[in-house]
Amino acid sequence: MAAALKKQPVESDAEPDRPAMGGDAAPYLLQVSRSVRDQTWQDRLKASSVGIATTIAQQHGVPELLGRVLAARDVGVDEVELFLNPTIKSLMPNPSSLQDMDKATKRIADAIEAGTKIAVFGDYDVDGACSAALWAKFLRHDGCAVALHIPDRILEGYGPNPDALNKLIDDGAGLIITVDCGTTSGTALAAATARDVDVVVIDHHQADETLPEVHAIVNPNRQDDLSGQGHLCAAGVVFLVLASVVRELKRRDTYNGTISAPDLLQLLDLVALATVADVVPLKGLNRAFVTKGLMVMKSRNNVGLRALADAAGLSDAPSPYHLGYILGPRINAGGRIGNAGLGAQLLSDDNETEAAKIAAQLDKLNRDRKDIETDVLEAAVAKAELALATDPDLAMLVVDGRDWHKGVVGLVASRLVERFHRPTCVIAWEQSGDGATIQGTGSLRSTAGVDIGGAIRQAVDEDLLVKGGGHAMAAGLTVTRGKLDALKVFLNREVAAAEAGERQAPSLSLDGALTPSAANHTLVGLLEQAGPYGQGNPQPSFAFPSVSVRFAKVVGGAHVRCALQAGDGSRIDAIAFRAADQPLGELLLTSAGMPIHVAGQLRRDTWGGRDKIELQILDAADPRASK
Repeated sequence: MAAALKKQPVESDAEPDRPAMGGDAAPYLLQVSRSVRDQTWQDRLKASSVGIATTIAQQHGVPELLGRVLAARDVGVDEVELFLNPTIKSLMPNPSSLQDMDKATKRIADAIEAGTKIAVFGDYDVDGACSAALWAKFLRHDGCAVALHIPDRILEGYGPNPDALNKLIDDGAGLIITVDCGTTSGTALAAATARDVDVVVIDHHQADETLPEVHAIVNPNRQDDLSGQGHLCAAGVVFLVLASVVRELKRRDTYNGTISAPDLLQLLDLVALATVADVVPLKGLNRAFVTKGLMVMKSRNNVGLRALADAAGLSDAPSPYHLGYILGPRINAGGRIGNAGLGAQLLSDDNETEAAKIAAQLDKLNRDRKDIETDVLEAAVAKAELALATDPDLAMLVVDGRDWHKGVVGLVASRLVERFHRPTCVIAWEQSGDGATIQGTGSLRSTAGVDIGGAIRQAVDEDLLVKGGGHAMAAGLTVTRGKLDALKVFLNREVAAAEAGERQAPSLSLDGALTPSAANHTLVGLLEQAGPYGQGNPQPSFAFPSVSVRFAKVVGGAHVRCALQAGDGSRIDAIAFRAADQPLGELLLTSAGMPIHVAGQLRRDTWGGRDKIELQILDAADPRASK
């Protein structure tokens, strides 16, 4: 029985995975056609896949529940072994299958052999920081001088800019590598080519038909790339380029004893962190990156990652949860409200003392970020509620504010999507010296089936935006104040048809029904075999029928902690994040022993030396009102 929303803990920078109803979906699970969060409860396992689940269990000797979890995630009978044990060797493609890979490889290898100073220009998010750190570690190993530049989100904005590129060239860079950016930056990159400095773009963002005129662009999402690796994040693409460069340098006999070939597998902790934090699908090579990367991270050999884990109080063995919700937000905090280069500097640093200082700074910035986000979210919710009261049929929410910090607009957009179940754009206006607004920086988050990145690229083509781009589920834009109204009309028109069906019937997919007594370490260990979980491989979620709430209370000012008890007396501790002021929290706090249905995800709770299983509540339903 079917899977669920992506986990949504309090520290999340990621987006919720909101599944749509399948064409052959089973009847409502527990007959819940309307939960307290206005969702239907669906069995993730389609009727057409029940036989596959049984065959998986029989042929591979796994428990029936695991067979159902795998089949519900479209794992074929012949794919089970590799899915449960993903390896780099089995899933790694020939790097040369990516367009421009060989051109990029030769140019980078030439620069390494010539001792050319190489500049790496990265994005200010986790993926960009990890990608830049990968290059810094690799190039320093090979004896190269390397300069890192991460643009300031406020002063420079996203992507390469001429001033920064010229400064890197003035400081001696003879080759520039852009990571997690550059695919749509033709005008800015022309500043480097005009000075006869080659640029190699390594990216994964969706590309226009016309590409920048640079030496090479390695991007599996460029329109002429047939590698099939478009699911990789930028750090994943960087890893393939590094593998190709090592192969080329070995062919040239560069690693002849004076310099040994680097062990690229020891860099997989950074690739895993970027893969999880960038919320790319955990399929194919990405699964191997995360599985093997977590093993590398467990050894705590990366000085910066170790310092950051210590600053965050992380003592458990790392998991995708920790990457996405503990480490990732702290690295992002530098780019959002502080020094954008701190993340890349930390992740590439080998100095224990310096790493500890940077980690402590990022930890503090993350706390500050939460406070700023809370203030902007409160104002944004008020504006969203007013907009919906005026027009309940809005296909897309667009809210804006003059005093909002643009470093948190993406996070606030995610929260509004969770709350209002429709694509959202949040815009922060910049102000000139006399206080007049000039242009706004916006961040967009979408729902299943709505390609918001495509809509933004079209808006650029129609001259509604200064610039913009992104993915199907997330995008960014810059807009002038005078074109905001036209942009709202355009976005609502473009997403209305695709978004309407999702909004009319939002659903929570579940993997089955459990009792608290069945939610034990054995079950969680079984489910962990099908991990790592994340985008494209949702964390298993379960319904707990007719349980009563015990000892419910508000903790941390926004969360509801409680115990759930079944009729047989068995109990499980549970928590609902950010639910205190929501209908979900109200039901948990006021049900007073009344039987309710609860849905959530199981997780290990090892805080303070404990070792128990806890339920993270995603939804609930009153059996008397949900049918």
